[in-house]
Amino acid sequence: MATRIDKEACREAYNLVRDDNTEINWAAFKYEGHMIVPAGQGTDYEEFKSQCTDDVRLFGFVRITTGDAMSKRAKFTLITWIGENVSGLQRAKISTDKTLVKDIVQNFAKEFMISDARELEEDYIRTELKKAGGANYDAQGE
Repeated sequence: MATRIDKEACREAYNLVRDDNTEINWAAFKYEGHMIVPAGQGTDYEEFKSQCTDDVRLFGFVRITTGDAMSKRAKFTLITWIGENVSGLQRAKISTDKTLVKDIVQNFAKEFMISDARELEEDYIRTELKKAGGANYDAQGE
């Protein structure tokens, strides 16, 4: 059976992360059978990381604030998490299913496909987003 996505519910979660007037800085999207649905959202990146366990595959849309005292800006990333215990068939299917998510999650600076929890560290994600963001004025202070 083909995977489907709950477009309205997922779009609502995506918009909460994009909204500068909320504190929400992440939203996760998980599989319920053959349907991709919101798995939650929050203000603490560690909460998002806790959902990325060895037996799940999910998508995360995350806001990271970068910049320095002179210029702070929000950068967004799409994270595809594939736990170590996810079957080969489910691993293969996630690539095609990601197109459903990308129909909703359209604005992000960098995309990650991660199966190693160390790559989920917020500092690693922030560093990679800075690299993708062009000018890095933080380096002037070093």
